[in-house]
Amino acid sequence: MKGLFWVLALFAAAVGLTLATRYNPGYVLIAQSPYRVEISLNLFVVILVLGFVLAYGFVRLAAHTLKLPAEVRAFRLRRARDKARAAMLAGLKAFFEGRYAKAERAAAEALEAGESPAVNGAVAARAAHELRNFDKRDGYLAKLEAEAPDEKVVRLMAEADFLLDHRRFEDALKLLRQLREGDTRQHTAALRLELKAQQQAKNWDAVLELVESLKQRDAFDATLVDQMRRHAYLENLKRKALSAPGLREYWQKLPAEYREDPRIAAVAAQAFLSLGGCAEAQEAIEQSLGEQWDTELVSLYADCRGKDTTRQIERAEQWLEEHPQDAALLLVLARLCAHQGLWGKAQSYVEASLSVEPSHTAHLLLAELLEKAGRSELAHQHTRKGLDLALARLKDVTGGRRKAAL
Repeated sequence: MKGLFWVLALFAAAVGLTLATRYNPGYVLIAQSPYRVEISLNLFVVILVLGFVLAYGFVRLAAHTLKLPAEVRAFRLRRARDKARAAMLAGLKAFFEGRYAKAERAAAEALEAGESPAVNGAVAARAAHELRNFDKRDGYLAKLEAEAPDEKVVRLMAEADFLLDHRRFEDALKLLRQLREGDTRQHTAALRLELKAQQQAKNWDAVLELVESLKQRDAFDATLVDQMRRHAYLENLKRKALSAPGLREYWQKLPAEYREDPRIAAVAAQAFLSLGGCAEAQEAIEQSLGEQWDTELVSLYADCRGKDTTRQIERAEQWLEEHPQDAALLLVLARLCAHQGLWGKAQSYVEASLSVEPSHTAHLLLAELLEKAGRSELAHQHTRKGLDLALARLKDVTGGRRKAAL
């Protein structure tokens, strides 16, 4: 509709102009002695319009000719920039596809063209690192620092990651401290790197702090957070085993849910036992078993023989009502009864343990009890059975291989 309107308007203008010129008797007189030129007004208007059009076209052509070198340079720059950007995108795509050789070549090409030095320098360095070409990696990092000095975060994050892969965690922590000094609100990726460095450095208190920070940012799921906390608590308990007061203080500060964890309780009990803290070990085991039954943990209960072994036997017999087929618990009762001098009861419990699940420990304990009862022949049989089971277990662990004698 709009096009039709313009066509009609042009036709109307043409008709109007034709009528105006047809009935226009005017003329133009140009006199320059001794010459005299007389032309119609209509022709003069046509000549004037054509002259203006020609002059305007000449000026535009001259201006375009003068600007042509600049436009050519701009075109070449634009084409080079487009090529560099295409190389950068190809490098990023190849990097995320795991095609590191192609990623390095593309990123290096874009870096040479000056396209986004921070991005392409980091991609090229990371790709070279994955290819184990460390000299080229360091060269890219140096170029990144020289051409993009303001992009400190990109470079330091990459360097710290590389150092951690080489297990140079102390150097990585120094770089991450520089990063933290420059940014008080450190981002999640940097905290993840610092967590990895602290884990390698075995700074478990720092690990726990970082886990809490990352948990608040929803960086890990609840299961992984629990695993990392548990591991840190276990390692700290092993370190605290050098001092009874320090171990006791740390144990009391642990959250209740972790004191009740069987693995943590087992490590704590062993640490207390190594420092002579039999009462603390017994309490840790009882507290954990009261919440969650664990066969391996109950095996340590007989090692906590304190002054009141009778109470321990009573507690173990209460557990036996709930777990009558637990061979480890039966063996614990046998050991406690033997320590208390209840030989008959001890023999009954150890025989019950063997009927549920034979073990070399139970056979050797029964052999000891039979020896005390004067039944040497039967004691020797159980000793042999115990040794056979121990050798079979050793064979299972080692796969039947033996180290050649040097």
